[in-house]
Amino acid sequence: MEEEKNQNSTSTDQNQDTVKETENPEENIVEENKQETEQETKEEIKEPTPEEKIAELEDKVARTFAEMENQRRRFEKEKEDAFEYGGYSFAKEALNLIDNLDRSKHVLESDDKLKETEALKKTLEHLDIIKKDLISIFEKNNIKPIDSLNKKLDPNFHQAMMEIEDDTKEPGTIIQEIQKGFTIKDRLLRPSLVGVSKKVTIKEEKTEENKENLKNK
Repeated sequence: MEEEKNQNSTSTDQNQDTVKETENPEENIVEENKQETEQETKEEIKEPTPEEKIAELEDKVARTFAEMENQRRRFEKEKEDAFEYGGYSFAKEALNLIDNLDRSKHVLESDDKLKETEALKKTLEHLDIIKKDLISIFEKNNIKPIDSLNKKLDPNFHQAMMEIEDDTKEPGTIIQEIQKGFTIKDRLLRPSLVGVSKKVTIKEEKTEENKENLKNK
């Protein structure tokens, strides 16, 4: 009797397992597909060959050398700029000497007590000599004045401070230099402050015509 019971229970468990398998056939298929995919993925992931590792290392080394070369070039450029334009700030401040000479000359020329005196004439001559010597020293150090008068306005070198009516010049021509500009080598040290010409307005002509019309009336 006991053997029959055991056989019955074993067959019952087997039947239950069979029922479970048949109850969820889709889950079994998904599990099988998952296992196949994992197997394929493992097969696809391969260890790189020695040749591939060498090629990767060569690429990294080439990139490192290129970056080092770029840094070296930047350093060389900064060193050259420091050598070429190291005195930029000093040169810009030194231009005040020329400005002060011009102001002093203008003040002396405007003094009524000194006009047409021998003392004024000699003083102005000395001021001109000092200014010429300063400009000569600047030019030896590649600091040169900008040629402005009768030139077309160039925003790279000139800064227009006023417009002056003048029909004898083409509009935009520099006819007055308020402050001289300078360059140091190929760089602008300071722009020239200038006055440029513009066409004469027709207001005066219209005013004359109105006056004549009033007289006729």
